[in-house]
Amino acid sequence: MFQKSRQSRHNRAIIAPWHDSEGVVTVNAHQLRDIIEEGENDRIEFKRCGNQPEKDLFETICAFANTFGGTILLGVEDDGSLTGIDPAQVLPVTRNVLNVVNNSNAFDVPVSMEFEHIEIGNRQIIKIDVPNSPQMHSYKGRVYERRGDADVVVRGSAPLAELCIRKQGIYTEQRIFEHVSLSDLREDLIDEARRLALAKRKDHPWGAMTNAQLVESAGLFGKDYSTGKQGYNLAAVVLLGKDEVIRSLCPAYKTDALVRQHDTDRHDDRLVATTNLIDAYAQIAGFCRKHLPDRFLMEGDFALSPRDTIVRELVVNCLIHREFTSPFPAKVIIDNEGIRTENASRASFEGPLEPDTFSPLPKNPLIASFFVHIGLAEELGSGTRELFKNSRLYTGRDPELEEGLIFRAFVPTIPAIQAVSNSPDKQSAQKDGIDEVASLALKLAESNGGVRTADLVDAGISRRTAQRTLSELVERDRLTPQGNGPSRIYRPNRR
Repeated sequence: MFQKSRQSRHNRAIIAPWHDSEGVVTVNAHQLRDIIEEGENDRIEFKRCGNQPEKDLFETICAFANTFGGTILLGVEDDGSLTGIDPAQVLPVTRNVLNVVNNSNAFDVPVSMEFEHIEIGNRQIIKIDVPNSPQMHSYKGRVYERRGDADVVVRGSAPLAELCIRKQGIYTEQRIFEHVSLSDLREDLIDEARRLALAKRKDHPWGAMTNAQLVESAGLFGKDYSTGKQGYNLAAVVLLGKDEVIRSLCPAYKTDALVRQHDTDRHDDRLVATTNLIDAYAQIAGFCRKHLPDRFLMEGDFALSPRDTIVRELVVNCLIHREFTSPFPAKVIIDNEGIRTENASRASFEGPLEPDTFSPLPKNPLIASFFVHIGLAEELGSGTRELFKNSRLYTGRDPELEEGLIFRAFVPTIPAIQAVSNSPDKQSAQKDGIDEVASLALKLAESNGGVRTADLVDAGISRRTAQRTLSELVERDRLTPQGNGPSRIYRPNRR
């Protein structure tokens, strides 16, 4: 069984068979060790393998290609045990995989892959890297995608359509509705958009345009050159449409705003916004400001409201950077830890976003541009930087943003000093040089005989922070991990 042991010498004993003839550890051995220690997840899968691969290998290959790509280790058990493959069978197994993946009766659209053979003593591991594919793949008539550490069959027209949209890079906001007319849009909203644009820029060209010209200049009236259809598009409907038109053409669209500070099972207060994006922004932003404290700050001679900036960026992002054809309802949740948002996304990757390293990709460029014109958004990517800047001003803590099929954002509302002082184990944590999250993890591990990542998430800690904290406690020899994937539990080390 390959997993981190309590003492580092145990790790060395496991790694020893991977040394080459001169006693130098190869790069492949290090890479394999790191992958196995991470455990199975949305991008890593372990597969046993005898003389030929099993059927579920090809389901995983299909799922990885349809989602965000991933790595498969053939010759590794689910629990991380290194069983390996007979060296004489490595090439036949590799050929078998290639033959199946390129067989049109098995795979509809072959999947590209990279193979690497890693020696471990007298056995070998086959490492298969499957990149994210721009095409949709099926295996034996079924389409698979990766969700967590499972390969799931995509069923139903709506999920399949979402997958096609993500693969083809289609902007569904540009879908044309031939029978929507100017009378189906709210002209008072067009007037309000003109007023907001002129308030931002006195010489804005919308000031001299008729309503029809304004809508067309914003890209909300166009032509589908593949079909010849001409008319108002989905962006026009969700931005400026009457409520009954939005319900008819975009029935899944809504944003659910909740406060869960006292009644955590249900809610203390709730707002469901199903109207146009401009009014929905005003409703949800007002709801959030009502339930979040406003901390007075000065920058030079000017008063600042980090809260208002945080609310604006979170709500705008939730409204305009979403996939409107998805049935997943967008959520804005205020709880005792902070404010969270969730919305369906058309992502090209999955993982955390950092202000200095991420490359912003437009989800709905027409809608985003309209919000820029009326002063509720800035250039693409600026919102992330503003969130980090104002979250640090608001609480001294960083927000957490995670891209994926569901985009998730969290901004803490408890100041860093208060979060530490509220911890019942503050003195012990300070003595050991650990923070309040680590203190909570240790307390849960002691009282329950172990702690999982999900336990910390249930306690209001973000998954990313929980995973980082547990890894640090393992490095400090305070916890020992057992198992892999979602079932991994961290046991306390007796001191």
